[in-house]
Amino acid sequence: MISSGKLAAEKYTRKTIEEMIAVCVKSSRVPDNINIITDTSNFYKVDYDDVIILEDRPYLIRNCKMEGRFGISDQPKFWVKSAIDLITGNRKIIKMVFHEKFKARIGDLTFNFFRSPRKEARILSLVKGHPKFMQGFGVKDSAGNIIRVIDNIPGNTIESVTDLGKNHEDYFWNYFPSVLDDFMELIKAIGFLHENGEHHGDIRRDHILKDSHNGNYKWIDFDYTYWQGESIANYDLFGLGNVLIYLAGRGDVIIHDLRKNNQALSDQLSHDDLNIIFQNRVANLKKIYPYIPDVLNFILMHFSSGANIYYDNASQIIQDLGEAKGGIF
Repeated sequence: MISSGKLAAEKYTRKTIEEMIAVCVKSSRVPDNINIITDTSNFYKVDYDDVIILEDRPYLIRNCKMEGRFGISDQPKFWVKSAIDLITGNRKIIKMVFHEKFKARIGDLTFNFFRSPRKEARILSLVKGHPKFMQGFGVKDSAGNIIRVIDNIPGNTIESVTDLGKNHEDYFWNYFPSVLDDFMELIKAIGFLHENGEHHGDIRRDHILKDSHNGNYKWIDFDYTYWQGESIANYDLFGLGNVLIYLAGRGDVIIHDLRKNNQALSDQLSHDDLNIIFQNRVANLKKIYPYIPDVLNFILMHFSSGANIYYDNASQIIQDLGEAKGGIF
């Protein structure tokens, strides 16, 4: 990674920047006063219509991206901005340095999480050209901050599977087989990271985008890393299980909703039937949808509170899912 330094900033005059903006957006939208930034240390000061110059390349900043974690989809991520590459006119996402730490527990295991721009930049280099991952690169600003410049992926998250089918049974038999094929390819991609000594760190369904240009599902956002002490893969594997349960269920089965709409069915559930991470969600989907075959439900139960055997690697999940799919569909 190379620091932008003064040379890049001096290459572009304000007049040059104005001309480049006029080409990429309407001439009437060229700002009267352009704030040119090379040091992004205070990302709160990076605002709409500012221009960031990174490694001799100017980017016109647009809006903040929004956070999807825990249902707060309208929470702005001030360190992540939409942008336009003023040389190519292509849409980009600029991720600046934001430090964050927190802990999470799964059963008896405690995971220490933190954001690592360096780790994300490293993975972007590893997955360059890989069809199942977002594409981009890491670059240092003039202050040495590691910025990630990401290609924009137009499309929706994999959560849109909830729109498929007239009901769950229709979805399960007529749409889920194809969804499962796509997801197995995504699991293989995570296995590729693990085989190369890396991990995703924040596997969630809203971190899987379907590219509207080619229909290809892709993993996004790799900046979380964690330390647990046993296996670099284990938290990723639990994340894969959460997504699998969501896909098999055509959405999450939430205990609160079940109690409200079907108290008798809710009463049949025990603690062992719940998701090992999110214990307001049901993992034992066969109790909700009796037509789900045992061979698939057995896999889902590896990610339940009652599980006493866990997967060790992504290949084991793929093997079990492949065998289950072959016997079901």
